[in-house]
Amino acid sequence: MKRPQRRAARSSRPVTASSRQSRTRLVWASFLVATAAVSGLFVIGDRGTAPPLASVASREPGGRLQPSSGGIEQGRWTSIVIHHSGLPGGTPESIDREHRSYGYAGLGYHFLIGNGRGLDDGAIHAGPRWNLQQPGAHVAPRAGGATPDADELNRTSIGICLIGNGSREEFTARQMTELVALVRRLQQELDIPASAVHLHSDLAAVESPGPLFPAAAFANAILD
Repeated sequence: MKRPQRRAARSSRPVTASSRQSRTRLVWASFLVATAAVSGLFVIGDRGTAPPLASVASREPGGRLQPSSGGIEQGRWTSIVIHHSGLPGGTPESIDREHRSYGYAGLGYHFLIGNGRGLDDGAIHAGPRWNLQQPGAHVAPRAGGATPDADELNRTSIGICLIGNGSREEFTARQMTELVALVRRLQQELDIPASAVHLHSDLAAVESPGPLFPAAAFANAILD
């Protein structure tokens, strides 16, 4: 699905070499924490300040990712796509309104991960499309309609969006920790290999999740 082009807001904070190195070290350290954490219970909840659009996935014994509508539709979900929101902050409600303005039937992602600017840092919001096990509206088509097919990917891939703009600013260490934990749990529950976990920029002519997303470290953290 084609999304309108947006001009991202510039960060007002100067980024020095020393501060960027410090934040990068925190992000790398977070992967070690996430790798250890996924062996325990995994809670999906909305710890943000804004009220959720729908009830979030609940915790079951063993940490299953249980949608509020019932069980996960096994065999339906074959890949995962990672996005950024493209704006400095946001809430499930603000992104839902934005997507409705595009003509979508509400929030297009299955999960959002907050950065502390509207939704708490590291908070995971499970949207209606996950709770109702519905197709996403998050993969844009390639120019000229080249493969892979966006409609098919929207039907079979789980869309996870990091709130923030990875073309302007690094994501928080907490966001990356929670992203790795969430992706690994989905991989375990749904038997999704690392080769089927994509960045949106791998599939379409977009920057999302941006050049400041630590792609190499993330790929290492989700190896099968």
